[in-house]
Amino acid sequence: MLIAIDHHSGVPVYRQLMDQIKFHIASGLLKPGEKLPATRTLSAQLGVNPMTVSKAYGYLEAEGIVERRRGRPLTVSHLEPETVEVHKLNRLRQSLAPIVAVVRQLGIEKSRALEIFGRMLDDAGNQEEP
Repeated sequence: MLIAIDHHSGVPVYRQLMDQIKFHIASGLLKPGEKLPATRTLSAQLGVNPMTVSKAYGYLEAEGIVERRRGRPLTVSHLEPETVEVHKLNRLRQSLAPIVAVVRQLGIEKSRALEIFGRMLDDAGNQEEP
């Protein structure tokens, strides 16, 4: 599991951790029943306080995204496909929010922005726009 923490982003580290774990689950990189790294292991890998990782894991557990069973490692919950889809769409909205702001600031028409976005999706982002 690849997690990158940006200490200069302004987003709390526990939130970055939560968002990236949710993204890995939504993308299928982390599958239901798969074990997450132990709190101390992940905190050492990321160079963050173990309490930060514990906080992120606690919130994910409260949301039902991961489950903790006594004496066993933390694992990814078995989520309904609808729940996974909701997480995917929420992640997409979060990612598009800064782009929407740029489109508005530049005064680009919605239809033109959608056209560019559609072409980029079709071309896997390889097309240059004027």
